[in-house]
Amino acid sequence: MVLTVSPERIQLPPGSTVTLHYQTCDDYETLLASRRDDAAIKIRFNAHTQQISLMASMAGHGDRSRTLANLVTALLRHQNRDWHGFNPVTLKCLRQAGAEPDACFYIQNWQAVLGKERIDLSTDPSPDLAIKVDLTSSTELEVYQMLAVPEVWIYRQGQLNIHIFTDSSYDDRPTSLAFPTVDVKALLPQYVERAWAAGSSVAQREFEQYS
Repeated sequence: MVLTVSPERIQLPPGSTVTLHYQTCDDYETLLASRRDDAAIKIRFNAHTQQISLMASMAGHGDRSRTLANLVTALLRHQNRDWHGFNPVTLKCLRQAGAEPDACFYIQNWQAVLGKERIDLSTDPSPDLAIKVDLTSSTELEVYQMLAVPEVWIYRQGQLNIHIFTDSSYDDRPTSLAFPTVDVKALLPQYVERAWAAGSSVAQREFEQYS
């Protein structure tokens, strides 16, 4: 597949990453529009660095992100909690930043985003939890900091890293704000990799039986 990035068309081979420099929010909005409904291509914008990053997902990325989202849903259901989730979703705020987590969950403010086709963080609350799988690129936490997301999970090479927003930066934490009584850092990766090796349904059933 040919690599093409233009205001008229975006075409990237799976697993590729492209960074554009000296970009504005208007450039970002133009690329979002030119992507149309191709959710396999994710676009990130950072006004501080004036960079736009475009990433095309691979099969392993989609499998692991979907499994993580399903495991979070199973935990919430097991704990009898309400939530509203998006997968995928574009988060934007005040022409300063834009990101597309692989999945995000509203738990505290789930009712505030019901029926929303688009999330604008200048008026809408931030999701309580954003999930990213780093397979072909690295998550830029500064963008999520500008979006004021309280908790970001980054799954990389079989490990789950939990980042909690405190004051003006993210801290690595061993426990989750969303699931303080569950050792998700140790528990979830084994089922994520189990799904990749044995199948999503197998891993999901085993996890639900365990929990």
